[in-house]
Order: sequence, then structure tokens, then C-alpha cells
Amino acid sequence: MSSNNEVTVTEAVERRAQGAKWIDVREPDEWATAHIADTTLRPLAGAVEAILEEHPDRAEPLNISCASGGRSMRVVEALESLGYTDVVNVEGGIRAWQAEGRPTVSEVAMTAEQVDRYSRHIVIPEVGIAGQTKLLNARVLLLGAGGLGSPAGLYLAAAGVGTLGFVDDDVVERSNLQRQVMHDESRIGVLKAESAARTIAKLNPDVTVEQYPFRLTADNVFEVLDQGWDVIIDGTDNLPTRYLINDASVQRGIPVVHGSIYRFEGQVTVFHPFEGPCYRCLYPEPPPPELAPSCAEGGVLGVLPGIVGSLQAVEAIKVILGIGRPLVGRLWMYDALDAETRTLKLRRDPACPACGEGERLTELIDYEAFCAMPQAQAPTAAR
Repeated sequence: MSSNNEVTVTEAVERRAQGAKWIDVREPDEWATAHIADTTLRPLAGAVEAILEEHPDRAEPLNISCASGGRSMRVVEALESLGYTDVVNVEGGIRAWQAEGRPTVSEVAMTAEQVDRYSRHIVIPEVGIAGQTKLLNARVLLLGAGGLGSPAGLYLAAAGVGTLGFVDDDVVERSNLQRQVMHDESRIGVLKAESAARTIAKLNPDVTVEQYPFRLTADNVFEVLDQGWDVIIDGTDNLPTRYLINDASVQRGIPVVHGSIYRFEGQVTVFHPFEGPCYRCLYPEPPPPELAPSCAEGGVLGVLPGIVGSLQAVEAIKVILGIGRPLVGRLWMYDALDAETRTLKLRRDPACPACGEGERLTELIDYEAFCAMPQAQAPTAAR
């Protein structure tokens, strides 16, 4: 025995055989990666309080361990100051245990390389091992591999979202490279979905990319959406596709992280079916085409998509993990010239033909025609 309040691993095992309880005061991610069988996890921040409640007998024998002995000694000393008489620190902690070749239990389905790669996620209490596992099992569909899809896709891939789908029928052009960071000069003429797959393969081998190198229509949208997606990231810049994906996602109950950019301004919101408004609640009728120009027509500051697309990735991760307060019912707006942001509250429209309380669209429509027709003739519900 090293001292009166510290024991070796062998002595700790002997104490446990004689009835001592063994408490591990590491963090949940450390515990999940490797722990000693039949030990109890009580993370350092609340360890003393938990032990006081669960082991009120101050004469009860207790073994306290951590990774190498430092944190557990602090708990031992705190308990001794509260009158515990048979509490000891396990010298060297689980590292000493493993150094002796003793077995450990793991609750992690990840490899050692994955634990290392995502270690900065795993130490966040709101993520941890369980959250990272959710990300690795998640499926996110990105509509577009361009200005918004590039940063969103790169950060989702880096974060370990296991499957990304890219819907894009366009090819890489030189004019894209000012903002579409997924691509480079060598990819000019290559399908953007294919280019995205190549880039992500180099960034993170854990991520599978599914390519959909065609334009979504009312005829094929459900074939794509019915592949088990957890979240959709909308990076489109044309109105017919926005209305199409809104109506289809509402019918399938899939959350959509919507983003839009124009010159120096960007917007992000989350359309979560029946939990908040949908795209039609905000825009019941499409504006005239001249009021909704694409990036090619109106221009965009090359850095702006990085800001908006990254925020879309954050919102997607929040939805997947069920953490924080996603932008459901709120519209985040950014003005790069004035370096100002503001958030507007959004409300569901009870009369919305997609998600309202009355008669709803049950079939998809001709969205090209819908966005081209005069507002007074726009259909409100399927018959």
C-alpha cells in the first residue's frame, strides 16, 4: 500500500472481493470507451454529492479511481474531510489496470481511430459517445453541392455524419470556385455530386456519399426522400424546387434546414413539419422571378455561403442530436455589410395548404407552372 489512503490495483481488487464498492470518477465518454467491470460511474463534478447520497455510511469501504489517480485522489480527500474512514484512491487508475493486462468493458461501437478523430465532440456533455454514435448513424440529404452545400457538406462530413446525399445535376464551372469550396480547378466539367463525393472521401473515410445527379421533380422526389433521411439541407436557389421540397418534406415529416443568400445577405431557418411553420407559411405565393434572382443573376459575396452553410450544418446537427434550440419558428438574418444579425419570430399559418389546419395538399403539383402563374391563380389545396 502506497499510503493510508491509496492502494495498488491488486489491493483494490482484494478490497472489492471483501465487499468494497468501486467508483469511477471519470467523464462519461472515458467510461464508455473503457471501464473496469462492476464499477459505478460518478463523474467528478458531482461525485462527492452522489457518494454522500448513495453511501451515507462513512465507514463503508470504497475504492475511488479515475484515469491515472489525480481526480480520484481529490474525491478521496474531500470524502475524508467529511468523515469517511475507509475510502481509498486506486493508484494509477484505469491506466495502471490496463498496463497489467487486465480486461476492460467498452460501450463504444467506434474504433480507436474514431474515438481519437471525434474526441473534441466526445468531451462535450451534450454530444458525448452517444451523440457521436448518433451522428455516425445519421443520414443528411443536401439539395445542392454548390455555395451552401459545399460548407454544409464539408462540416457535416468532418463532424462524422455517416451518410450524406447530394442532389445536384450541375457540373463544376470556373465561376463556381469563388464560393463553392467543395470543388477545385481540376474538377471543372465534373458533376458536382461526383466532385463532392471525391472531396469527402479524402476528408473523412467514415462518411458514405450517395449521389443523385439529377434535378428533383414531382415525379422523382419521393424516390429520393424515402431513403431514410433524418434532415434535409436546402441549398437550392430556385423557387420551384423550394416549393417542391417543402410540400414533399411536410408529407414525409422530414425537417428541412433552409438557407438562402443574396449579395451580402443570408438567411437560415428550420422547417420542422407541424412543430413550426413551413416554407409556404412564409411565402404562400411565389414572388415574381425578378424579385428572387439566383446567385448567377444577382451575385453573392464569396465568403457569405461559408457563414450561412456552416450555420445550416450546426442546425442539422442540433436536430439530429436533439440538443439546443433549433431555428424552428425563427428566421436568422445576416447582413455582412453592416455586420449585423437579427432573428425574426415566425408563426404557422392555419390556412397553409401544406401544413395548415384545414384541407391540405395531398399530391404534388406542377411547380414550374405554379411559380410562373399570376398569384391570384395560385392553387391553395389539392382537390
